[in-house]
Amino acid sequence: MAILVGKDTKVLVQAMTGKSGSLQTKAMLEAGTRIVAGVTPGKGGQELYGIPVYDYVAEAKAEHEFDTVISFVPPKAAKDSCFEAIDAGIQVLILTTEEIALHDVVEIIAYAKAHDTVLVGPGCAGVIAPGICKAGAHPVRFFMPGRVGVVSKSGALSYEIGKTLTDAGIGQSCVTAIGGGPLWGFTQKDAVALYEEDPDTDVIVLLGEIGGGSEENAAAYIRSHVTKPVVSLIVGRHAPQGKSLGHAGAIVSGNVGTAETKIAALRDAGVHVVKDPAELVETVRRFL
Repeated sequence: MAILVGKDTKVLVQAMTGKSGSLQTKAMLEAGTRIVAGVTPGKGGQELYGIPVYDYVAEAKAEHEFDTVISFVPPKAAKDSCFEAIDAGIQVLILTTEEIALHDVVEIIAYAKAHDTVLVGPGCAGVIAPGICKAGAHPVRFFMPGRVGVVSKSGALSYEIGKTLTDAGIGQSCVTAIGGGPLWGFTQKDAVALYEEDPDTDVIVLLGEIGGGSEENAAAYIRSHVTKPVVSLIVGRHAPQGKSLGHAGAIVSGNVGTAETKIAALRDAGVHVVKDPAELVETVRRFL
């Protein structure tokens, strides 16, 4: 798997007939995503945008081939629906749902790992390969095909930087927003590893923020394994200690998770750390 989604990706949407599910299904179809089925318990036998809806994932699996599931299921039902999707033998599960109980998140991550399913999320904006496939909430107008692979915790930051690159005429091979934490399935390190192996990605952009140690983990991987140029922007540099900035993972405690520790680790790994989006564009352009 070079990147998480591509031209051959076939998608099932969980909670497709709900408010978020129906809205995002329409947007994904317009982006060219191959959605083969949807699941909403109690809505089996219906259609939405010409796509059949089933009560259970197993019923959809008996009728259709799909390798990716994107879930808009509400928090209390998220764990059971994730288990149901993973049991179908899928490759990728994109869990957009926020505010899932942490003990449920722990179980979902463990279950996905045990079944070799890549779990993106929870609480994520998902993945877009511009012009090819979108499994998430990224506005397609902000992106264009190209050779820059982007990973971000924040969906909004991935939109902003995608648009900034696009406005500068720099396209993207894939943009992945993994969610705000504090627990993740697919990590920044995992995204960097995929982009390093992807023949269609020449430059990697790592968008980070204060809190946690995931950027430091990515830096350690980059130091030992990555040959492509990596450009990084860390946001929240002036945040007060102990304050949450909206993301559950964006809390600084002592000397852990500060912008300084992340920037130092990334620079030590050979990453080109920039101060703002304009400098990011200038730096990326040097390597294309």
